[in-house]
Amino acid sequence: MIGNFYRFDMNRRPARQWRILSLVTWLLSFPKAFAHRARVDKSNFPADIKPPYFLLCNHNSFMDFMIMTTAIFPHRANYVVAIDGFIRREWLLRAVGGICNRKFAKTISPVRNMLHARNNGDIVVLFPEARYSLCGTASVLPASLGKMVQKMNVPVVTFIMHGHHINSPYWNVGSRGVKPVESEMRLLFTQEETQTLTVDEINEKMADVFQYDDFAWQKDRGIPVKNKKRAEGLHKVLYQCPACHTEYRMASAGSELRCGHCGKSWEMGELGQLRALSGETEFPHIPDWYEWQRANVHREVAEGAYSFEAEVRIESLPNAKGFITFDEPGRLTHNMDGFTLTGAYEGETFSLNWTVQSLYSCHIEYDYMGRGDCVDLNTNDDTLYLFPGGNDFAVTKIALATEELYRSLTPR
Repeated sequence: MIGNFYRFDMNRRPARQWRILSLVTWLLSFPKAFAHRARVDKSNFPADIKPPYFLLCNHNSFMDFMIMTTAIFPHRANYVVAIDGFIRREWLLRAVGGICNRKFAKTISPVRNMLHARNNGDIVVLFPEARYSLCGTASVLPASLGKMVQKMNVPVVTFIMHGHHINSPYWNVGSRGVKPVESEMRLLFTQEETQTLTVDEINEKMADVFQYDDFAWQKDRGIPVKNKKRAEGLHKVLYQCPACHTEYRMASAGSELRCGHCGKSWEMGELGQLRALSGETEFPHIPDWYEWQRANVHREVAEGAYSFEAEVRIESLPNAKGFITFDEPGRLTHNMDGFTLTGAYEGETFSLNWTVQSLYSCHIEYDYMGRGDCVDLNTNDDTLYLFPGGNDFAVTKIALATEELYRSLTPR
């Protein structure tokens, strides 16, 4: 534990959503759904399914919350929300039914609070990917999800949304006016099935359902994005040039990506496809480029060669009052042994370690609140936003490496 700060009370039981705030969420959500002509397919969601149930959603943008809210109308819910969502509005998030969590931290309090919310007879909503998708495709799910499904012991419903990443990609947030957007709400497991199926069987079926590709969906539906700056920020995700293989020299402007090392450029079309402005188009489909980078990181990990080290600015979020910026920079190392953060606060030195086994993934941010790209690492008591200096890094690669390091230690 760093510093003598008041810590967020993770053990405080969640409130049932205030009825007046249910009305507010509906008033905010239905116009958004109408503006994007949201279509919700409930053909596999039996009409007799009522709360309590466990609702699992994919995660691409803030609009997810609004479309999901219209889908569960007129029922209220409790939502698992990361601690940064509570900054300077803790009372509101608690009143609306928020359950605080520190991303990828192994703490029991959110589990207890989810079970408490279930006992109240309400819907419990979880975004199990625990972060926005980086390029509109599925993120890894935790192995513990199957156990959580069994503990909840209620029907499990999935809500998979399409088009939200195209409308507001994580690497360049803001509405692009995409419509219609689509989603499917389905009963995945009955209450009885949650108790008769094994954890592995639950996880396997969950992984099958949580498969989506927003760019493929966009192309199939023929939905154009005419925004002239539609590619800006994409280099945050696509950080390695497929022509010369140089890392960290990609840039984006308008509708184009460009490698600052070899000079090759690609244009992002209105249907989300890439086209090289000269020579071969290596990856017309954006997620294919992303997965090629993953394969390269996997190779580094397999060879024992992956390593990252940088001086970082540390901003701590021990509670919901706001960030505490450390006066002295820290040192972040990420290698075959996991993450290590060293530094000092008010004269007291510290060293924190997150082993490879302890993190199946990690949370990253692109230009977080205008303060730069960062890695978000958590303990049970602290949320630490770490901003590396310089330009020779990509937080996307750090996230990919975290996943590939974990996979290297677990059977596939």
